[in-house]
Amino acid sequence: MGFMDEIKQRNFSIYGQWMGILAILLCIALGIANIFHFDLIILWSVICLVTGLFLIFLEIPLLLRICPTSKAFDTFVRKFSSNYTRAAVYLVLSIIQWTSLIRYATSLIAAAVILLLAGACYGLAGLKNQEFMNSKTLGGGGIAQMIV
Repeated sequence: MGFMDEIKQRNFSIYGQWMGILAILLCIALGIANIFHFDLIILWSVICLVTGLFLIFLEIPLLLRICPTSKAFDTFVRKFSSNYTRAAVYLVLSIIQWTSLIRYATSLIAAAVILLLAGACYGLAGLKNQEFMNSKTLGGGGIAQMIV
């Protein structure tokens, strides 16, 4: 099953996962870009950067198998294996980035919007009682089980 076949299934958890991949890219890029403000925004920049690194392991299950991480971290990441828990994680992370507006508006708002959209996709999957699915393209299902 390819990327287009997964998208055609109309499972919102797949949409949420791909929005999560976009959030990873944005969080890492914007976290690095905004860290040079030398202001209180650095706090949100670091949080955004850490968020991006955390989401890598959350959204790409293959990496939990091939990267040397601690058992405690693996257990923590695996707790977020349902649509509702992932929606909650994304919404909390989005709210944290939205609070950066307390200081002033930066490009971190883009990360907040994408995190919110990913959370909404997972929330819709939960509300529609859709089964939680990992994209096979990103190491869910077939690829992750082949690696010992």
